[in-house]
Amino acid sequence: MENEMVQDKVILAYSGGLDTSCILKWFLEKNFEVICYMANIGQDEDFEAARQKALKIGASKVVIEDVREEFVREYVWTAIQAGLIYESRYLLGTSLARPCISVGLIKCARDNQANYISHGATGKGNDQVRFELSCYSLSPEVKIIAPWRLEEFTTRFQGRQDLLKYASENDIPVSVTPKAPWSMDANLMHISYESGILENPSKEPPKDLYLMTKDPRSAPNEPVRIEIHFQHGLPVSVKTDGSSFNNPLDIFLFLNKIGGQHGVGRIDIVENRFLGLKSRGVYETPAGFILHTAHTDLEVFCLDKEVYRVKQSLRDRLSDYVYNGFWFSPEGQYVRKCMALAEEPVTGVVKLEIYKGNVFVLGRSSEVSLYNEDLVSMDKHSDFSPNDATGFINIHAIRLKEYNRYQKKV
Repeated sequence: MENEMVQDKVILAYSGGLDTSCILKWFLEKNFEVICYMANIGQDEDFEAARQKALKIGASKVVIEDVREEFVREYVWTAIQAGLIYESRYLLGTSLARPCISVGLIKCARDNQANYISHGATGKGNDQVRFELSCYSLSPEVKIIAPWRLEEFTTRFQGRQDLLKYASENDIPVSVTPKAPWSMDANLMHISYESGILENPSKEPPKDLYLMTKDPRSAPNEPVRIEIHFQHGLPVSVKTDGSSFNNPLDIFLFLNKIGGQHGVGRIDIVENRFLGLKSRGVYETPAGFILHTAHTDLEVFCLDKEVYRVKQSLRDRLSDYVYNGFWFSPEGQYVRKCMALAEEPVTGVVKLEIYKGNVFVLGRSSEVSLYNEDLVSMDKHSDFSPNDATGFINIHAIRLKEYNRYQKKV
């Protein structure tokens, strides 16, 4: 008896939007069986409506997975502990979400015996690199189809207008609400805005762009005071007004709420993409900004000076690795382990005041800090011998004196 032909299966990272809905239909035209995968990482999304939309278009199955807890515990918390910040400003909200989603994509592919994974990332952006490098690291045998890099697809679809026409011809539901003239990506950690009218870096972002944070000028006139408790560089609780939050997801949701109310965590930057292009991005990261501020203060308080400096150099390396899509790389794993080791003494409490776009550190305490109040006091010598400073200065002055002597000769 002749074997029946087995239809190829593809796991599509599905958002419910125009691009991935059209990609879904395009795969069906190519005779693929399409299983849509959606990860709930905290975006404001009607997941059931997206499920029904995908099934109506022709998906054989829609897998929706709530990974918010995992996203915070395994990725965001690791970034806070390491102090990750790309090019000194960007807290990596989108970059951290991609490896988390990729884990779900690979699991979905294995559970459904699919050989292919696909996504709707464009050929000019970072996300294509992040998704694909993460998937190849987790499953070297996986095959990835990136429609926006296929000549057949890009010749047929130049951009949004072609997709809208295709959607209309194929009865693909499209939101009747006019799309904002920029693209947006949201998760628990942040919302990012780019493209469209934001591509001119000299133009101010529209005031109605921000969805996660209030304009600081219209924020409450009364500040909020909180205490953040850390253990080994990881947030373990937040206390305020008699309330306490101890679960990672609860901590993050609470800090997003108060940070959003007070307009904390907005930035407007031009950054260097991995592919070599510069792009303008607007971000709002309320909880991430609050935690980054508190953690930075505590680790300077607790860490040895030279360990802190080594750790900062590794921080910059790891920030690049995460931004560029190398979360699961050997160098990424190695540096994360180094960071965790360096952060073992970073245990204590930071007191903060949050007010109209600002996060003010009011004080910090730790039972394991290297800060010695008795030794540093200006009111007594303690174990410090003032005359030792003379030799210290003279030794360091030798190099400067010799450099001055050399300069006079040239």
